[in-house]
Amino acid sequence: MNQSPFYTTQLQAGLGLIEETKRLLDLYEPGMSTQQLYERALESGQFPLVTARRLLNIVKECFAPRYLRQPGVAISVKRLLPVLDSDERRQLLMLYTTRANIILADFIREVYWPRYISGRNCLSRDDARHFVENAVREGKTQKIWSDSTVSRLSSYLLSACADFGLLESRRIGPRRLYTVRLSYRVAAYLAYDLKFQGRGDNQVINHPDWQLFGLERSDVREQFKRLSLEGLLIMQTAGDVTHISWQYKDLEEVIDVLAGY
Repeated sequence: MNQSPFYTTQLQAGLGLIEETKRLLDLYEPGMSTQQLYERALESGQFPLVTARRLLNIVKECFAPRYLRQPGVAISVKRLLPVLDSDERRQLLMLYTTRANIILADFIREVYWPRYISGRNCLSRDDARHFVENAVREGKTQKIWSDSTVSRLSSYLLSACADFGLLESRRIGPRRLYTVRLSYRVAAYLAYDLKFQGRGDNQVINHPDWQLFGLERSDVREQFKRLSLEGLLIMQTAGDVTHISWQYKDLEEVIDVLAGY
């Protein structure tokens, strides 16, 4: 399943869904299809307040694009989540949610972090609406969105950021920005995940996923220095060229090591 190059409204099917995702991962087994996971979730009794139709929507429109689009993702996340603390779990789930919803990824990179770095301490619905309106105007959506769709997506962007710990969760008025620092365990996972996707060392360091956590190239290099001190990899730099000696052969091995930290 290829990611659409356009912004979509898929985020309205579910925002962070952190608790729901944890339950679905508990139920998931390798090789399960979306339909099989839905049926198991329906039979499990773990979603007593969710209608069958809504549960299908969560599994099909939210969980599957985030964790079943690429082979092995669901199992890796399922194994890693239990060893992470609550902040780390939000960071990991945000990574996959933004990969599946590029409108959210761009909002975080282009609006949230510039606002944070500038020293301003809140985001409003008008800020989100301005971002969405500009996106529609610039042709980033496949068709022109109605005013009601623009309004809904503006609200969803802020609420998703709140789910992942970037903003306070209030629904009325400007939302305060929270301080977010990428965990070294999530940083290690992300580094190896990008590597195992076939990217070269400099491509890994320059990847836009790091910007989701407010990191530019120099910040990423500092992260890698820390990972090197922890023995998770070995980094050598000469000017703008970076060479990394990767210590582990697959994500399963990486997760085993991270579980010991």
